[in-house]
Amino acid sequence: MVNKINFLFVTLFGIGKINKIPGSFASLATTIFLFFLFHILNFSPNIVLFSIIIIFFISLYAVNIFIKNLTNKDPKEVVIDEFIGQSIPICLYEIAHNMPKETDQVLTSYFIIFILFRIFDIVKPYPVSYYDKNFKNSFGVIMDDVCAGLYVVAILVLYMIITT
Repeated sequence: MVNKINFLFVTLFGIGKINKIPGSFASLATTIFLFFLFHILNFSPNIVLFSIIIIFFISLYAVNIFIKNLTNKDPKEVVIDEFIGQSIPICLYEIAHNMPKETDQVLTSYFIIFILFRIFDIVKPYPVSYYDKNFKNSFGVIMDDVCAGLYVVAILVLYMIITT
């Protein structure tokens, strides 16, 4: 039972078992889920960000248990890291723009955040690549996506500075 719950957690309820591009599907599901939380249910971005931090720490343990007996220490079915990495820029976007917004503006921003995150997660510029190559454990699995999410934040902040 505990192994099944852990499997559902690290694979984001089985999304990681999709044969083709499970990381992209997990990122897309995260984007849609967060849009629903923020713009349909009106959740506080601060509470969601705090929840993501808790999920980060739980993930360190859960992913470690999942990969313990595997030779591949970063299996494609583990996509909780995409959930965390994709959530960081979206939550920070919502915190920074904590005012009523037009739906098309939000959808455009979420789409840009999604695309940028996928690019950084796939291309893996430094230090994303550093964590991916040097930490063959749950920390490396998760931190490369956290760094990719932070790159998205940096690009968006730079864009805001340049355009204002």
